[in-house]
Amino acid sequence: MSTETNTKLHSYISIFEEVDKIVIPIIQRDYAQGRRNVFVDRVRAAFLDSLYEAIENRPTTLDFIYGDIDERRTLIPLDGQQRLTTLFLLHWYAAKREHVAACAFLENFSYETRPSARVFCERLVKFQPAFSGKLSEEIVDQNWFPLGWKKDPTVQGMLVMLDAIQEKFRNVDGIWQKLKAGAITFHFLPLSNMGLTDELYIKMNSRGKPLTDFEHFKAELERSLREADPNVAERIGGKIDRAWADMLWQYRDEDHLTDRAFLRYFRFVCDILYYLNDDSPQGKTTDWFSLISEFFSIKNEHVLDNVSFLEEAFDCWTEAELGCTPKEFFSKYISYTHAPQKVLNWDVNILRSRLISDEFALNRTTLLYAVVTYLRNKSKISEAQFVRRLRMINNLIRNSTDEISDSKSRQGGNRMPAILRQVNAVMLTGKPESDEKIGINFNAYQVEEERQKLVWTEQNPALAEELFALEDHEILYGQIGIVGLDRPELFARFHSLFQCDLDNIDCALMAIGNYAQKERTWRRYQLGSAYPTKEAWRNLFHRSAADNFEKTKQILRTLLSEREHITNEYLLEKKNAYLSECERNGKYDWRYYYIKYSEFRPRRYGKYLWGDIENKPYEMSVLWTASKESENAYQPFLRAIGDVDRNDLGRRIVRQSSYIRAQNDSYVVYDIETGEEKGRLMIPQNDDGIDMKDRIKLAIDRLAKSDL
Repeated sequence: MSTETNTKLHSYISIFEEVDKIVIPIIQRDYAQGRRNVFVDRVRAAFLDSLYEAIENRPTTLDFIYGDIDERRTLIPLDGQQRLTTLFLLHWYAAKREHVAACAFLENFSYETRPSARVFCERLVKFQPAFSGKLSEEIVDQNWFPLGWKKDPTVQGMLVMLDAIQEKFRNVDGIWQKLKAGAITFHFLPLSNMGLTDELYIKMNSRGKPLTDFEHFKAELERSLREADPNVAERIGGKIDRAWADMLWQYRDEDHLTDRAFLRYFRFVCDILYYLNDDSPQGKTTDWFSLISEFFSIKNEHVLDNVSFLEEAFDCWTEAELGCTPKEFFSKYISYTHAPQKVLNWDVNILRSRLISDEFALNRTTLLYAVVTYLRNKSKISEAQFVRRLRMINNLIRNSTDEISDSKSRQGGNRMPAILRQVNAVMLTGKPESDEKIGINFNAYQVEEERQKLVWTEQNPALAEELFALEDHEILYGQIGIVGLDRPELFARFHSLFQCDLDNIDCALMAIGNYAQKERTWRRYQLGSAYPTKEAWRNLFHRSAADNFEKTKQILRTLLSEREHITNEYLLEKKNAYLSECERNGKYDWRYYYIKYSEFRPRRYGKYLWGDIENKPYEMSVLWTASKESENAYQPFLRAIGDVDRNDLGRRIVRQSSYIRAQNDSYVVYDIETGEEKGRLMIPQNDDGIDMKDRIKLAIDRLAKSDL
C-alpha cells in the first residue's frame, strides 16, 4: 500500500474537519524551534522564510506528519510536533492581528508535556494582544502569566517563535485568508497505515530526546546537498553516519559523541575553501548553517567541487584509505626529536589537535593542509618524496611567523591563499614556486634557502641526513643560513658548540667580535643570552630585517672553524685570553666590560639599547623584557658599581642628597634637589675614545673612599 494513496493533503485549518483536537503527547520533547542557539536560530529563520514565501508568493506543502487519531477524534502526532506548533502560533498571530472571529478551533491545540504548557496554550487563545510592542513582552506582562512559566522550555520557545513570527510577518496583510485558501499544507499519515505500532515507532525514533545541534546541522547539510545532487547527498549522509563516524570515534568527547570533532574538521575544510578562493574566514560568520549556505548550497556555482574536496578531506583519514590509524600514520612520519626519515614537529598528531580543540593556529592549519594534500594525491607521490617535501613545508612554516596571516587589515594582507598555493607546489612538484606566479607567501629568505638545500642535497646525497640533523636543532628551526651549506664540516660542530654553557658561548663569540644585530625599527640590539628558552639565539640566527646578520654568521663560523670539538674549557680560555689582552694593552672597549662583568649579561632576552653605538658605545641599557624599557631595565655601567633606581629605569644611582649618572666618558654626580652637577669622574680614554682604565674599578674605588 503506497504512502501517497493513504494520505490526505491538509491545511492546519482543514485538519480540524477530521479531528476535534491536536494534543502533543507527554512522550514528546519540548518545543524546540524556539530554542535560542546558533543552530536553532538558523532552522527557525529558514522555516519562517519558507512559510513567508508560501503566503506571499507560492503555496508550499510541508513534510509528512505522522501520528494517530484515537477514539475521541484526538490527533496525537509522533512526528511533526514542531511544525504543528509553529503552524498553531502562526494561525493564532493571523487571527488575533486580523480580528478573525471564526477561529475557535485554535482552542483545541494543547500540550501534555507539562501543565504550564497546556494552560499557556489555553490562555493564549483567549488573549487579544494590542500589538503595541514586542509580543513576548506584552504576553509576559499579563496578570494570567505566572513568572514560573518562564522556566518552562516549551512556553519560552513559543514566546521566542511568536516574536520571530511578528518580525517576519508584520508587514504582510491578509494572512488568514491565504492560510484558509491552502497556502501551507501537509500530508497526514496515520501510524496504522504504516504498519507500525505506537510502541515500535517510539522506540525507533527515540522521540523523548531532543535533536542535538549536530543533528540539526546534518539535516541542513543533507537538505542543501540534495538540491545540488540527491545522489551526492545520500552518499555524504551515509559516510557521516558510518565511515567518517568510525574514523572520528577515537576523538569522541566525554559524552562519547563525535559531533564536535566532526564540526571542527568541517570548519577546517571551510577555512581552506575560503583560502582556495582567495578569501579569508576573518570577519566572516562562524555559524555552521551559514557555512553550509556559503559552500555547499546551489547558490555556490562550485558546490560540487566543494563537496568533492570535503569528501576527499574526510575520506583520506579513514582506515580504508589510510591503511592505518591516523595516530600510526603521524607516528611514522613526525617526531618530537630528530629522527631519520621523519619530520620534527612538537605536534606529532596534528589531526588530533584539530579535532579536540576549537583553537587552531594558522601554522597548524597550513601543515595539516599539506598532509591532506599528500593523502589526496598519494598515488602520485612516493613515501620518500612525501617526507622530504613535508620537511620543506615544515621549515617554511616554522620560519614564517610574521608572514602567515589571513587578516586583510594587517600589513602584508591575507597571505594564506598564496601560502596554500605554495604548499601545493612543494607537495606536488617537490620545489617552491616563484612569488611572481603565485603571490607573496612564506618568508622569502626561507623559500630561497629551501631552493638552495634542494640543489645541495641532490649534489650531496650522502650528507643529506647531516643537514637534516642541523635543521632540527632546537635553535635553528629549519633555517641553517647562519652556518651555511658551503662548510658541511661545521654542521656537527654547531651541535658540539651548543652543548656548552650558553654564557660561555656568548662571551667567546664577543671575544672574537661584536656580533650584535640592530633591529631596524628602533635603537634596540639583539645579543645572546644564557636564558634557558634560547629565544635570544633563535632571534640572532634567523635571518630577518635586523642588520649585521652576515657579521654574526662570520663570527660564529670563525669560532666553529677553530676546532672540531668545542668544550666549555676551550670557551673559557678564549674569554680569559681576550680579557688579559685588553688589560695588557690598556684598551677597555665596551666588549671587555660585557665579557668581564655578569651585570652586562642577565639571563633574559639578550636585548639592549644604544642611542649611538658608534660614537657613544658606553651609553647603553640592558632590557629586562623582550621589547621595551621597564622598571627592571638598567644601565650596566651603573649596575656594576651599585644599586640603580628602578623608578628611573635604572639610569641613576641615588646616594642621600645626590645621584650618579653614567656618560660615555665619565660618571657624573648631581644634586638630587636642584639637578645641578656636583662632581665628575672622568675616564681616561685614547684618541679612538676607548677606555684606558677599567672604569668600573675606578668608580668602585672612588665610591669606597666616598669620593664620588
